[in-house]
Amino acid sequence: MAVMKSEQVLSESKKSFEDAIETAVGRFSKTVRGLASANVNNMSVTVKNGKIDKYRVNLQLTFAVEEPKAPKKKK
Repeated sequence: MAVMKSEQVLSESKKSFEDAIETAVGRFSKTVRGLASANVNNMSVTVKNGKIDKYRVNLQLTFAVEEPKAPKKKK
């Protein structure tokens, strides 16, 4: 049976919401194996001088918990 774990992350981009999502998924998958899904919980922007400065996304990323390795037999 698979066991999953999830973590919440915040990512931002100067380009778009989609770029912020891709950045989060790409960065997270470099340090965690078994990434299975990403759910966008919230999207927001920061504003500077009356214009959008940054696009922000709050994501819930879910990944598989690996099976423990069997202990090595002693000789």
